[in-house]
Amino acid sequence: MQDADVPGWWRSLGLPGLLDVHVHLLPPRMMEKVRHQFDTAGPLIGRPWPLHYRGDEDELVARLRTLGVRRFSALPYAHRPVIAEYLNDWAADLAQRVPDVLGSATLFPEDGVEKYVARRLEAGVRVFKVHVQVGHFELTDPLLGEAWGLIEDAAVPTVIHVNSGPVANEHTGPEPMRALLRRHPRLVAVLAHMGAPEYADFLDIAERHETVRLDTTMAFTDFFEEMAAFPRELLPRLAALGDRVLLGSDFPNIPYPYAHQLDSLERLGLGPEWLRRVCWSNAAELFGL
Repeated sequence: MQDADVPGWWRSLGLPGLLDVHVHLLPPRMMEKVRHQFDTAGPLIGRPWPLHYRGDEDELVARLRTLGVRRFSALPYAHRPVIAEYLNDWAADLAQRVPDVLGSATLFPEDGVEKYVARRLEAGVRVFKVHVQVGHFELTDPLLGEAWGLIEDAAVPTVIHVNSGPVANEHTGPEPMRALLRRHPRLVAVLAHMGAPEYADFLDIAERHETVRLDTTMAFTDFFEEMAAFPRELLPRLAALGDRVLLGSDFPNIPYPYAHQLDSLERLGLGPEWLRRVCWSNAAELFGL
């Protein structure tokens, strides 16, 4: 399947389009730095990663619309102190300018994090993003305690990259996520990348916590299968979680056409109803769309 085939694909499933919970749109200078990391296979990337999509914000949004992605996140992520609110201001402005965007925000363990998280919740933010691998921090850092409580009480989803792929550090893996959920068991967490490469552990976390979701970002694609193949014996468990799996792509930071993510999901053989839920209904219900 090629990108030109994508609208026909989701129409054949009887869907109104696609809903992607894992898209990254960033301020131009930060996007340049992120692309440099991918272009040079930087230490957080760990392997050649030839980006398939480039262009500015307008071009990327236009591409998503052409594909039929009706709603999508922006998912800024703070990699150091102080920068979170700059990113949050930018993302709030983006959501005002581009109605397709789910209002997105980030947080970082720093003084005052609970105050700006409270402001973003009051302003109606729809999804948070934290990137433990890039930010190099503990999910249970005491500075984040009150902020997590506010997000938990508001039941606002948070996309969390705490899995060890593509490059692990001492803060990644399933145990930090389990520790966070022991403190905040009602947190609406969306576990990125299906938890690759610790698929079984992150499936277990989702099975044990009814508010936890998994996103498909890059999972099952040829590129990820080369790094960490999804064990096929886990497919029955994945099928059973069909109402809590969400379409994610990592667009535009992917080394293949967007269509390949969808093709990879179809190749799992879990059926059209599973695909309908993953590509639209589950996220539509989660975000009240």
